[in-house]
Amino acid sequence: MSVLCGCYYCLHLQFLGIAFLGIGLWAWNEKGVLSNISSITDLGGFDPVWLFLVVGGVMFILGFAGCIGALRENTFLLKFFSVFLGIIFFLELTAGVLAFVFKDWIKDQLYFFINNNIRAYRDDIDLQNLIDFTQEYWQCCGAFGADDWNLNIYFNCTDSNASRERCGVPFSCCTKDPAEDVINTQCGYDARQKPLLNLHGDTVLSSSLAKEVDQQIVIYTKGCVPQFEKWLQDNLTIVAGIFIGIALLQIFGICLAQNLVSDIEAVRASW
Repeated sequence: MSVLCGCYYCLHLQFLGIAFLGIGLWAWNEKGVLSNISSITDLGGFDPVWLFLVVGGVMFILGFAGCIGALRENTFLLKFFSVFLGIIFFLELTAGVLAFVFKDWIKDQLYFFINNNIRAYRDDIDLQNLIDFTQEYWQCCGAFGADDWNLNIYFNCTDSNASRERCGVPFSCCTKDPAEDVINTQCGYDARQKPLLNLHGDTVLSSSLAKEVDQQIVIYTKGCVPQFEKWLQDNLTIVAGIFIGIALLQIFGICLAQNLVSDIEAVRASW
C-alpha cells in the first residue's frame, strides 16, 4: 500500500514537472532561443521562462527518483527523494522567516528587482507580459510610482529621447474604462507630462501633488511594491493557507519515503 501511495505521489510530481518543462521549452522555442542558445544571456532582466524550467526540472527529478525508488525498492533513491524534499522545505521555511524579520531589506530588493526589469521591458516579450499583468492586476505603475519608468530608454523624459513613448508609460499603467472593449495600447503616451489647466484654460505649473492628481485621471500612480504589500495584507489568510498546504504535501512526501525505507530495510533484515 505504501509503495502504491508513493508511486501515485511521485507520478503526479513527475507529470507536473514535465508540464512545467514543456511550457518553458515551448516559450523558448517561440522566442527563437532554442535555435540560438547564446541569446539566453542577452536579456538584461528576469526571464519568466527560467521559473518554469527550474521548478519543472526539480519536480521531474524528484518525481523520477521517488517513483523508481518505490517501484524498485531502492533505498538510495528514496533517501535522495526524502532529503532533497526536506532541504526544499527547510529553505522555504527559512525564506519565510527571513522575509518576516527583514521586511525592509526584502522591500528594497523587490524595488531593485522591479526597476531592473523596467529597464529591460522591451527586451523580452515574456518579461513584458509579466510586467503588464502585474501592473494591471494590482493597478499600479512602476516600483514606487509612474516616474520609475524614466529608467527605461523608451519611456524616459530626457530631451535626447526621440521615442514616441517619451515621458509615457506602458498601456498596463492606464486606468480602465469599463465601456471600452478594445485595449488602447497608446493610452500611456505623454501620460507623465500632461499639464494642468486653470479655469481659463491656461497651462499652470503643477506641484508634485497636483501632478499626481492630474495623472490619476489617466494612469495608476501607486507603485507595485506598496500595492503588493496591501494585497498581501488583504489576502493573508489565503496566502498562508496555500503555503501551509504545500508544506503539508512536502511533509507527507518525506514521511511516505521514510516509511518505505523503513519497510524495505525491515524486510531485508528479516532475510
